[in-house]
Formats: sequence, C-alpha cells, structure tokens
Amino acid sequence: MQIAIHQKNNNFSSKWIEYCKKQNIDYKIVNCYSNDIIEQVKGCDVLMWHFNQSHPKDVLFAKQLIFALQTAGIKVFPDFHTAWHFDDKVGQKYLLEAIDAPLVPSYVFYDKRKALDWIEETNFPKVFKLRRGAGSAHVKLAETSKEAKKLVNKAFGRGFSQYDKLANLKDRWYKYRQGNTGLWNVIKGVLRLGKTTEFAKVAGHEKGYIYFQDFIPGNEYDIRVIVIDGKAFAIKRLTREGDFRASGSGHILYEKYHFDEDTIQLSFHVAEQVKSQCLAIDYVFQNGKPLIVELSYGFVKEGYYDCEGYWDRNLNWHPGDFDAQGWMVESLLK
Repeated sequence: MQIAIHQKNNNFSSKWIEYCKKQNIDYKIVNCYSNDIIEQVKGCDVLMWHFNQSHPKDVLFAKQLIFALQTAGIKVFPDFHTAWHFDDKVGQKYLLEAIDAPLVPSYVFYDKRKALDWIEETNFPKVFKLRRGAGSAHVKLAETSKEAKKLVNKAFGRGFSQYDKLANLKDRWYKYRQGNTGLWNVIKGVLRLGKTTEFAKVAGHEKGYIYFQDFIPGNEYDIRVIVIDGKAFAIKRLTREGDFRASGSGHILYEKYHFDEDTIQLSFHVAEQVKSQCLAIDYVFQNGKPLIVELSYGFVKEGYYDCEGYWDRNLNWHPGDFDAQGWMVESLLK
C-alpha cells in the first residue's frame, strides 16, 4: 500500500511523514495544487491532505478533489463524512439536529423579513456567527435587538468580508499583551487596515443569510474533545479576559481532572454518528450538561502535545504521550 501525502509546513503532514518513516510505510509526496494531481496519485491507495479553511487555494477546490478521489475508490483523509461540514457552521447545525445531538440552540434565516420578525420575538443576547471562520473570527455578541437588526441589514445588504480588519488588529494586540506574539505582528495588523487578504478576495462576501446561536451564560471556558479512530483527548480553553470567547484565547489547561467522562462518552457517540475519521467538538455547559458549539476536523497539532493522555472507546485512560497524526495514518491502513 502506498500513501500520497500533500506536504505543507505547520500542518499534519510532517507528522504523517515521520510516522510513515518510523513504520516503514510506503509513501510519496504529491502536490495537490498541480494540474496533474490525478496523475500523481495513480498507483496510490491513499491520499492525505490537511487542507486549511483560511487558505484561498484550498477553499477553491480541496473538497472537490478529495471527494472526487474518494468516489473513484481511493481512500482519502479527510473523507466526505469528515470534511463536508468543515468550516460550515450552518451545515453543522443541520447535521447535529438531524442526529439529535445536544447543540446550542441555533437559528438560520435566508429571508430578511423572517429574520427581523424573529428578532422581535426572541430574547437577547445572541451570538452572531458567519458560517466560515476559525479561532473566534466573525463571532460577535449581539446584546440587543437593535444590534441584531444591524447585523441582519448588513447580511442582506453588502454582506460581511471574510477578513475583519479591526477584529484582526484587536486579536493581535490581545496576543501581544499576553506575551504570545511580538510587536511586529501588531504593526502588521495596523498596516493591514489599508488592505484586505487574498483569502477574503477569493472567498468573497458572506451574504444572503444570518446565523445566530443562543448565548449560554456562566461559561468561563470551553472544552474541546478530539476523537480519532476510537481514541479521544481533550483540552480546556479559558475565555479571553473581558470576553465570552475561548477559541483562540491561548489559555489552555490539560490536566485529566478537567474533563468528565460523560462528555468524553458523548464525543465518541457523536463521532460515530457522523462517521468522522477525525472530529474536534467544542462544548459549553448549561446546568452541568454539555452543549455542542461547533465541529471541525482540523486543529493546530502543537496545541495538544501537552495532553496528559487519552481515552479509548471503553473510557479506559492511557497516560503519557501519543501520536494523534499517526492514528490518522493507521486508520487508513485497516
């Protein structure tokens, strides 16, 4: 069996290659951006590509390529069940409701009048989100009906750019104050106020719909559980200072006692229901019960190296280091 791997810095591919070398697994490096990628993977049994929701080229064609190869009988990572809802919060709403998973109550409207009518009837605050975006990008708290109506008017008007210049600068300043980035990164954020990103140009404006979730108060953190091939590990992310958002805060706790087995069990169940090869599930809690905020298949691998261990499907705890990307390779060899 030969595995084709699209190699790119700062993603899963370095660990996939390292694992293949250790296990003497036959692999070849391919370039998914090449016109002849189909020719490149001929003779291979598997293609692995950790594509990125913020990379303009990936947004254009990654899912189409992956699903085409899967249809042709080649094993792929991520496959259809893993990737179709990636970076699509509206799609995740439908998926989680369809399998009766405990989703934070979510609302989507494709008609401006219906959205405005709903605003008159609902209570606030509500959390506004675009269907795309990671690390709390494009997530805002609508405190009042007036703020929500302003968002609706924009959604059904000029729409929202995929690059929020001011929010990006605030995020850079926050990370600088926390000691997680340098001053030059903040300066680059100031310079970016005068231009947009290539990704935003390619992706275009988000418009023609509006998406809200209930705001679940009292959460000073969220829990992310990642399930891969019958194994699970987790992190606890503290919210930003003076903010309700935890994703992208940089404040992470890893000790096992932060995670209850009911949430881990639920994560296994959801991953099996959606048939995902790799599923990252973000939770907040209401009266002690976990509610799913959103899903992903991708994550920054370095953020999980300090996990103290993992659970197997029977909730047995395995302390110590583990190779999550190696699990991905193993799952495709079965």
